Amino acid sequence: MNRPRHFNLLARVLHWTMAVAIFAMLFVGAGMVVSLRYRDQLLALHRPLGIAILLLAIVRLVNRLTRPTPALPADLPPIQKLAAHASHWLLYGLMLAMPLIGWAMLSAGGYPIPIFGGVHLPAILPHSPEVYGVLRPLHGVLAYLLFLTILGHLGAALYHAWVRRDEVFGQMARGEPK
Repeated sequence: MNRPRHFNLLARVLHWTMAVAIFAMLFVGAGMVVSLRYRDQLLALHRPLGIAILLLAIVRLVNRLTRPTPALPADLPPIQKLAAHASHWLLYGLMLAMPLIGWAMLSAGGYPIPIFGGVHLPAILPHSPEVYGVLRPLHGVLAYLLFLTILGHLGAALYHAWVRRDEVFGQMARGEPK
């Protein structure tokens, strides 16, 4: 297969847009947990941002599955290649799972899910305090896993940019040279 040297424009735009959105979401989520004063405002931001991340993740996954991606360097050790592939699929899984679990959690809790104006999301689970009791801590644990996975991803990107000085970072950071 003839692989491109860089990710396509849509992949790069989605990557950086979602990076900003996910970092914002992690901080908003953490703020909701520790702030009673701003909890309602943060929650009002958290829900639509979560749905936006879900929709962007779906578009991103479709793009990823239908467009060729650059190859990793041939001299990269097999364990690092495995870690790269595993961490990317973990990120995709978490980008999809986190908003879905949040939506399911609110549904099970019997909470309305306003997005903007008078628009509400439908419940995706019936009201169940037991299910809510499982999903709420799961949402928090997965948020920590997402944060740790992002730190690993960032560390790997910086390793490629500053230590190996190969083209891996540039594959997502910039497009094809003119």
